[in-house]
Amino acid sequence: MMESKSLLERVATEVQEDFQGNRRIMSFPQFMEAFAQHPRRHARSSAQYVRDCFGYYGRETKPQFWGDVTHFGLFNTPFDQGRNRLVGQERAQEQVFKLLENFVREGKVNKLILLHGPNGSAKSTFVDTVMRALEYYSSTEEGALYRFNWIFPTEKLAQGSSIGFGGYQTRTVDASKLESFAFLDEEDIDAKISSDLKDHPLLLIPLKQRQALLQEYIDEWIIPSEDNHSDELRERLDGEDEGDERAAPFTLSDTILRGDLSHTNRQIFDALLTAYRGDFAKVIKHVQVERFYVSRRYRSAAVTVEPQMRVDAGLRQLTVDRSLSALPASLQNQTIFEPFGDLVDANRGVIEYDDLFKRHPDFNKYLLATSEKGTVSLENRILHLDTVMMATANEDYLDAYKQTPDYSSFKGRVELVRVPYLLDYTVEEIIYREQIASVNFTKRIAPHTTFVAALWAVLTRLKRPQADQYPAMIRDIVGRLSPLEKADLYSHGRVPANIGPERARELKSVVPNLMAEGEGSASYEGRYGASPREMKMILLNASQNERYPTLSPLAVFEEMEKLVRDPSVFPFLQMKPDGPYYRHDQFIDVVRERYLDIIDLEIRSAMGLVEEEQYGEFFTRYIDHVSQWLKGEKVYNRITGRYEKPDEELMAEMEATINHEEDPEDFRRGLITSIAAFSIDNPGVKVDYQQIFPMFFEALQEAFFEERQRQIQRIEENLLTYFEGDDGALSSSEKATVETTLENLKSRYGYCDESAREAVAFLLSSRYKG
Repeated sequence: MMESKSLLERVATEVQEDFQGNRRIMSFPQFMEAFAQHPRRHARSSAQYVRDCFGYYGRETKPQFWGDVTHFGLFNTPFDQGRNRLVGQERAQEQVFKLLENFVREGKVNKLILLHGPNGSAKSTFVDTVMRALEYYSSTEEGALYRFNWIFPTEKLAQGSSIGFGGYQTRTVDASKLESFAFLDEEDIDAKISSDLKDHPLLLIPLKQRQALLQEYIDEWIIPSEDNHSDELRERLDGEDEGDERAAPFTLSDTILRGDLSHTNRQIFDALLTAYRGDFAKVIKHVQVERFYVSRRYRSAAVTVEPQMRVDAGLRQLTVDRSLSALPASLQNQTIFEPFGDLVDANRGVIEYDDLFKRHPDFNKYLLATSEKGTVSLENRILHLDTVMMATANEDYLDAYKQTPDYSSFKGRVELVRVPYLLDYTVEEIIYREQIASVNFTKRIAPHTTFVAALWAVLTRLKRPQADQYPAMIRDIVGRLSPLEKADLYSHGRVPANIGPERARELKSVVPNLMAEGEGSASYEGRYGASPREMKMILLNASQNERYPTLSPLAVFEEMEKLVRDPSVFPFLQMKPDGPYYRHDQFIDVVRERYLDIIDLEIRSAMGLVEEEQYGEFFTRYIDHVSQWLKGEKVYNRITGRYEKPDEELMAEMEATINHEEDPEDFRRGLITSIAAFSIDNPGVKVDYQQIFPMFFEALQEAFFEERQRQIQRIEENLLTYFEGDDGALSSSEKATVETTLENLKSRYGYCDESAREAVAFLLSSRYKG
């Protein structure tokens, strides 16, 4: 009993310390002290707050072979151990951040940010992640947010001088001459009225005095105007250090610089100012500044509006805690209304309109004015909002809305941000890995299961490129790109075999143009195809297939085949084939062949017939000879200790192996140019030939294993014999080789006995039948 009491006391102490440490309640003078310490932090609009939240979690530059992209740390959800994070979509991240920057520079939110794309492309995940990041940010010292309440004390505190309350009756200042009523106990309060729109406490300061105060405490500030968009200012703002509050000029928003109290707060403020004969110091005694937190659960500055058939705000009569007699006489004679609804709850934060165009169009018309002016008209008043407005829309619904007369007006008040399906299967695979990790599977997961799902999904999304838009040097290559070659190009920068280094570099340079094809139309690459939702369903169904002991690629292939048999289920299956593209049933065979390539290579490598380093040594030696040959110089022979002419036979043997089609001299010059370009792009990084020329290393491996095909097949057959438990039929050396191979498969590639057996049997039956 004593232990539980001690535990409760400890919890109570910690809660109280947290409450006080977080400064949950302050008087208005205390808030002004906090403002004086961090004026920029406490003078932010909603756009500045959301923009700073992006900066709080940091950003990183991710180098891609076709150019760098920026990834914002908040989308990794570090505040929630990475749970339900956003994978990819860096272009959308960059666009939204730029829009927030634009709102900051203009001093107001004057457009709605509309994320649009196909079903399941992570639009809602994008907004959900931002809201979750804001929730955590609001709990930090840097992200503290404040609103205020009006406090009216009870009669028992009235004794002495009149302050003009209650008509002909008198109310008095309490005997202890409190400087603020903010910290009164509940029994000493007759009425407490919360700020209906979570008004910023600075709005309590009259406009003229507020502007002077801002100018005094914010050392370098900007009033938004057309001049603020100069290149010089943009450079200064873009170079702002997010950890230094005084690193760059601070843009004062319209809300803080010119804004005013809500209608209800203005009524109360004016009534108090009249009652106190203009004594502002007495008015603010009634102000209790309260810290609030962004919360989706409690609809505080983070609200999602589902498709519905009603307006998003309204009015209702205000009722107070105890007695209207606690209010000034001028307020007792008025009917006070308070606004309510989604827009009110979301003020000073973010509101999301989920599936915007699924609502009846009449219920979106008010957004034309609200998104541009930040106002919404109710029965007898206009609400002035400080809210970042976001929405999501399915591409088909957006296309339909574009045909309506209202779209031209709507478009001018909306910023469109496209969120397509991913086209990089290495990134797509991360989604499936994390989806699988969140499910409690009873089966083990075989290597490459998520890979085959990701590759097939991406293949279904790719479009045939428009070859005539590209330079003559590579036009034929672009025109011949198969879906798999295009997927490899997007994901790894891997070019088709035998096109030569110069054309390979040119092809890589136009990848951004390939990705941007159709960007200005409704039929862009990444709009159609299998969504992660469909692929998750395939993976879950595959996990329940009793024919397979593990969740394996073979089970996934079986589920894919079931899916494509009925094209009526999903629209992407109904698309007309375009050359080799949109042939989703054939893509299963394409992916199956790629899977066979992978396991063939892994199983052969696991046999230990040749060490991986030997390929690197062979290729390095070849490059040394090529380099000296081009210079007309000799090569140092480490064995003989002499300088000798470059070995023409060695170079010819290598070039025959990797099967190039160019003139030898042009081919060799192209190799050295590619190596030089790598060194320039990666200063200080050791040259990795396998990274620069992966296709050549694959050709070397293939050539080596072709020479030993019969030996490899025999080892694979012995593996199956071993799995069947008939290892007595194997010689001691054969058994040792099998056990080494199996151990390498487990340690290097993550196989278990069941998945290794399945992979070996599948490979033998598919490629080594004869």
